[in-house]
Amino acid sequence: QRQMCIRDRAEIMFIGEGPGQHEDEQGEPFVGRSGQLMDKMLHYIDLDRSRNIYIANIVKCRPPQNRTPLEDEAMACLPYLRAQVALIQPQIIVCLGKTAAMYVIDREIRITRDRGIWRMKKGIWMLPTFHPAALLRDESKKRDAWHDMQSLRDKIKELGPDGE
Repeated sequence: QRQMCIRDRAEIMFIGEGPGQHEDEQGEPFVGRSGQLMDKMLHYIDLDRSRNIYIANIVKCRPPQNRTPLEDEAMACLPYLRAQVALIQPQIIVCLGKTAAMYVIDREIRITRDRGIWRMKKGIWMLPTFHPAALLRDESKKRDAWHDMQSLRDKIKELGPDGE
């Protein structure tokens, strides 16, 4: 699978926490079980990582023992993420999980409380939702995540081809 090139303009950008073991080994985002689940969810709303989305992470290297990134690690990587957003110019950013949502949308965000609520920030629509790994750990969250994906599909239709 091909990660969208920087010169491509993606309407939708997904931002996760950071690379896991499989991502580190293969050099691509979301290639393990979480990525397989994400691909299925994307397929049902006519999105495809090789065609019309871009995937990034808060941190660019896997933290030791796959732990949540520390504040200084996230802060060190945020300028790179901001540059990715500036180059891609997405209409929509979907934050996958608490870590992505708190560094991109709002430091006070609570993913269980705030997931599925659209926000506009710096001219970009943003949607926090559960990380696919959380869905693998707790299947009861899948229904809410599916509602979020349907909301994403509806927002894409609402914005239309020109993003208006």
